[in-house]
Amino acid sequence: MPPIIQLRDATKVYRKGGSDIRTLDKVSLTIDEGDFVALMGPSGSGKTTLLNLLGGLDTPTSGQVIVCGQDLGALSPRELAGWRSDHVAYIFQAYNLLPVLTAYQNVELPLTLLPLTRAERRQHVETALEIVGLAERMNHRPDELSGGQEQRVAIARALAMDPRLLLADEPTGDLDAHSAQEIMDLLTTLNQDHGKTIIVVTHDPKVANTARRQLHLEKGLLMVDTQTALRV
Repeated sequence: MPPIIQLRDATKVYRKGGSDIRTLDKVSLTIDEGDFVALMGPSGSGKTTLLNLLGGLDTPTSGQVIVCGQDLGALSPRELAGWRSDHVAYIFQAYNLLPVLTAYQNVELPLTLLPLTRAERRQHVETALEIVGLAERMNHRPDELSGGQEQRVAIARALAMDPRLLLADEPTGDLDAHSAQEIMDLLTTLNQDHGKTIIVVTHDPKVANTARRQLHLEKGLLMVDTQTALRV
């Protein structure tokens, strides 16, 4: 099976105040299907830029970013939007739940953009909420849930799209230690039992140690690529 992600000298340069700012500098990288990777590095190291490139939210200035067999730099913005909906889902530090909607409705919302019947949407939503352990809380609004439960709803919303690739940007940043561990246990289950490829941006070594592999960025350069032991 070919790797799900291939970067070949991927470089991203932004123009600001008449100067070029190189946020990623010739990063080459391969990630296999089903891997669980932590992206680490100080603020400004290029972590979020790399995540945005992997998810098709941005395109490289030069080099190639090939994800799920597609060279993302060759796609138009419209084509990128379609590609993202087919292959990628995001989990953010902020849960981005709509406060007036129940957990069920928040998970269902992105599915309304897909050609699914109501019965098919219900099956997707209920399965996703069951996986994250919130089937009994599906009719609760965000203000009736804990922070950890809100993040679980956000993860269920991502899972309902059945993505090949889950991209998480500081998913435990707003949680206490216990809730953060529960979220990382859940991501481990999604990786090991459901085969999801997961990329997590984090500053927390405990979170990074949950992953199978750690990538360290420094000033746009890939400095360290290490394997970590699988937890049992």
